[in-house]
Amino acid sequence: MRESIKRSAKNTTTALEGGPDDDARARRAAAMTEVRRGLVVDAARSAFFELGLNGTSLREIAKRAGYTPGAIYSYFSSKEEIYAALLGESLARLNAAVAGAENAGSTAARVNSKAGALFAFYSENPRDLDLGFYLLHGVRPQGLSRELDAQLRVALQPTAAALAEYGLDPAEVETELAALFAHIVGLLVLIHTGRLRIFRQQARPLLQRYLEQLTERLQGR
Repeated sequence: MRESIKRSAKNTTTALEGGPDDDARARRAAAMTEVRRGLVVDAARSAFFELGLNGTSLREIAKRAGYTPGAIYSYFSSKEEIYAALLGESLARLNAAVAGAENAGSTAARVNSKAGALFAFYSENPRDLDLGFYLLHGVRPQGLSRELDAQLRVALQPTAAALAEYGLDPAEVETELAALFAHIVGLLVLIHTGRLRIFRQQARPLLQRYLEQLTERLQGR
């Protein structure tokens, strides 16, 4: 009897303190939650690209994920939150690509490397371009939050830092950065709409020419 009581007390203490079994269960539950959350995100991705952000409902996402609409709320509070998760992951990959681009050599080399990395990422990943610029359902000014939009600016910061090395003041850096970004986005739109064929040109040489002219002009200040 006494041993039985001791075992019971030990089991109760282990349950209260949390033992190895509890840790294993917690890990399994977390892994399952992540898998189910991933299914929701994947379903949302297909819905957004097919129907656009405005045309997609939580009910449609739930249907594609194989869940009830109510089950979605266990993972996301709204379709905007799901879109934010997709966009955040995309911008993280963009920033990693820019950060990983060559950072040595001359100032001109760094401008070319960092700006070229941003261009290459969106050139090679048109779906990420749609996500980053909210082009899933037409061209219009929209966004989810200043915080998410600011993540795109993070990818431009290495180029801005290199431009500043030419002795530009902050306002001049912003002007040159905006012009460069507009050039990159314009080329990307021409690529992905097929309109660049009108001019019988290739996008990468056009960007390289712009960057060469930019750095030569700034070096001659």
